[in-house]
Parts: sequence; C-alpha cells; structure tokens
Amino acid sequence: MKYLDEFSDPVLAKRLFDDIRSTVTRPWSLMEVCGGQTHSIIRHGIDQLLPDGIQLIHGPGCPVCVTPLEIIDKALDIAARPDVIFCSFGDMLRVPGSGRDLFKVKSEGGDVRVVYSPLDALKIARENPDRQVVFFGIGFETTAPPNAMTVYQARKLGIENFSLLVSHVRVPPAIDAIMNSPDCRVQAFLAAGHVCTVMGIQEYPGLAERHRVPIVVTGFEPLDILEGIRRAVRQLEAGEHTVDNAYPRAVQPDGSPAAKAMLADVFDVTDRAWRGIGMIPDSGWRLSEKYRHYDAEHRFAVTGITTQESTVCRSGEVLQGLIKPHECAAFGKQCTPRNPLGATMVSSEGACAAYYLYRRLAEPPASTSTEEEATSVG
Repeated sequence: MKYLDEFSDPVLAKRLFDDIRSTVTRPWSLMEVCGGQTHSIIRHGIDQLLPDGIQLIHGPGCPVCVTPLEIIDKALDIAARPDVIFCSFGDMLRVPGSGRDLFKVKSEGGDVRVVYSPLDALKIARENPDRQVVFFGIGFETTAPPNAMTVYQARKLGIENFSLLVSHVRVPPAIDAIMNSPDCRVQAFLAAGHVCTVMGIQEYPGLAERHRVPIVVTGFEPLDILEGIRRAVRQLEAGEHTVDNAYPRAVQPDGSPAAKAMLADVFDVTDRAWRGIGMIPDSGWRLSEKYRHYDAEHRFAVTGITTQESTVCRSGEVLQGLIKPHECAAFGKQCTPRNPLGATMVSSEGACAAYYLYRRLAEPPASTSTEEEATSVG
C-alpha cells in the first residue's frame, strides 16, 4: 500500500484500514475540521488509501486562513505606524491583505517582529516604554488562553504600552454554520483534539443531536486520524450520531477549567467574520470591558478600512469544503506559496499549501490541465 511504510505502526495502520473497508457499505463524506489534520492526511496519503466512497472534506480549521481580510488590513495599518512595534507569529507575515503583507510593511520601514509567544511581546513592551507594542492575537480556542493570560498580565503589571489585535474564533459555531449551509455535504466531523483539550466536549452533543451527525474528537498523528475515521464510519453505518472521544490521552470531558476561567475573564463571546465564509454569530471573542483598554482596534481607532479580495482566488470555497484546492484554476499557477492569492496557500495549516507541498502534480484540474501543463506546475 502506497505511503503505508510512513506510518509509525504499519501493522496497526493496516488493521484500521481493513476495519474501515470491511465496515463501509455506502459512500460517506467526513470533514476534518483542523488544518493540522488536513496536512497529516495529505502528507501520508490517507485519503488515497481509504476505500472508494469515503470522501474527506477539508474544513475551515486553519486560524491563519480564516482571519478576515479586514483584520489583516487593520494589522497592516497599525504595523506601518512609526511609534509601533508590531509583533506576530511568523505564519502571519506572508498572509496577503488587500494590497500587501506584513513583510512588505517591514521592508518599507515598519518595525515588525516575529515572536514565539505573546509573552515575548509583553517583554518587548516593558523594554520599550516609549513605543506602542501590539501583538496580533489570532487563532482558535488553542491560542486564545495564552493571549488572554498576556493581557491579564499586562493589566496586573500596569504595562500600558501593550495592546492586542484580536481575531479569535470558535469551532462549534463554525460547525453549526457549515451544517446550516444549503450546499453542505458533510455527514460526520473529525473534531480538533487540541481545541477539545482546552474547551472539553460539552458544546458538541447539542450539535451532533441537532444536525444528526457523528462528531469524533480526533488527534493529529496518522493513526489518530484513522481511528477517528473508523469510529465515524461505524456510527454512520449504524445510523448513530453521538460525540465520541477518540483522543482520551489529551482530552478530558470538561477540558481545562483554568484555561476556560481565564477566557471567561478576559474575553466576551461575539459575532466574528471568517475570511471566505462570512459572519458567523457567536463564533469569536473580543476583549471584555474590563480589558478594553488593551484592544488595539480601539487604541488606534482603525476605521475606514476597505478590503478587496482577489477575484480569481477560490479559497473561500476551499475553506467551506465546497472544492478541493486543485480545482481552483489559479492553484500552482498565479497562486503559489511564494506569491499567494489567499491565506490557504501560505499558511502552514492551509489546505492549498498542503496540496501544493505534497500533491501538486497528482491531481491537476481536470477541466483545464493537460499532462504537459500539470508537469510544469511548481
């Protein structure tokens, strides 16, 4: 079997594949929510090894990819100001705004710095009391607690020249929005294990019951993903729709009470726009009134931002699971990791980046590519 030798335990992997194959009696469509899971699936060829009829749909679980263009443009505006030190994780620097990215701002003289923790940005603020230091706080429930802790520490220590540009999003409302879409083809979900490590699984039973879909909490290693698929397929074949924790070594039912308490103190739940998808009610966080002083959007009064998405990029459809990356005509041509049209191509968890890195020649767009054209991609 192709790629099977890459699994940490080929014998167990074969047993899981055989179990899935012997269980399936009809086609099923499963969505893996997390971009990290997508990369593992594509890298190891899991989707190609599954029985015919089992389709994996790539979900919107890439935090860089779903950060709305308006927020990116606000970040670019703030980062370009001479009194600002703008701090971010490295994967945000190449994400295109309406006309440039943070690398471009840096090349034009902006003080843009890559940090490895929001606490690094807080340290920079303490060392530069005459400058405003902004940290770009993006991500799902996994990165929200440390960002919340950093704002909490800034308030506790009286560090007034620090602020957070917030673009945090929540997974359960996104699952709800996907299932409510008239174009939805998803019949089961592989939920992101690291999100559930923080938040637990209490928000998922209502979703599973309301939409009558199995939700299996899944890890990120190939064997974790295969086990999640196996459990989801078994539920589908049995007509069941429950929440199943296939990642118990990391996920407890109630998650991390300490992390959730910090989130409840620092953030309020709010409606949030998702890039390529649109506004999803109650799908994000914003700083609560108690910490509003540390909100970079308020501090810098970033208004009048007009956005313009690429007219040829179909990343929004990729994020919604409506198309695969190679079905976009710009994939591997106008859009590459060096010159991305959308965040899904540049992010380390983006589906387009995964296809470009691991499978850019294997599945050219059937409607437009010849064998010669496919060979020239990349």
